Amino acid sequence: MLKECPQHGYFRADACPVCGHAGRFLMNDRELDHLGRVMTGILRHFPDRYGLTIDPQGWVDLPELVRAIGRKHPMYHWLRPHHLVAIAETDAKGRYEVRGERVRATYGHTLEVDLDLPTDRIPERLYFPVTAEESAIVLEVGLKPSDRKKVHLSKTAADARAAGRVRTPSPVILEIDAVRARETGIVIMQAGKTVYLADQIPAELLRRSEDDGSSGDEAAADAPDA
Repeated sequence: MLKECPQHGYFRADACPVCGHAGRFLMNDRELDHLGRVMTGILRHFPDRYGLTIDPQGWVDLPELVRAIGRKHPMYHWLRPHHLVAIAETDAKGRYEVRGERVRATYGHTLEVDLDLPTDRIPERLYFPVTAEESAIVLEVGLKPSDRKKVHLSKTAADARAAGRVRTPSPVILEIDAVRARETGIVIMQAGKTVYLADQIPAELLRRSEDDGSSGDEAAADAPDA
């Protein structure tokens, strides 16, 4: 359930987690889930299906996005820009960014976009999940984008493990030397709360992580999504 507290803003719960106020109702869980999927699909993959154009940095005008969704899904005739802002600001994974009257996805694109995301405060080590079958070849040739335009790296081994379990029950976690990567001119950007992007990672900056996986379930909610 998505609501708004008059003092503490938007939240996803029955009551404000800060003050306990019941808040103003914005949408139910079914609407929240569906609209989130629609919004993510438009901003990452298929704006043309909704008659929209994304600018080179991935931005879409919020009022135009609201009108496009309303045309395609008439049951959302009540939708207004603040509803989409609420979805973006309460997203646990940090998948969206809102600036004024514009919104964009921060990662997961299959479209060509030139994201101007933060490149400071990058951790010294980042992580990436692969299957056991993939591990040897990736350690030999490095990481390159497959179904997305960027390589998506995780902040911790636990985050990477949670992401990898979408594909395999026991992912192999690779560790990236982010310090050396940046020293060699590789740009690494922070995209979500636990997601980082790079064009590619050479094999010499990869090694198999020594993390034993004991805390793997803790970060499941922050795994990079499809």
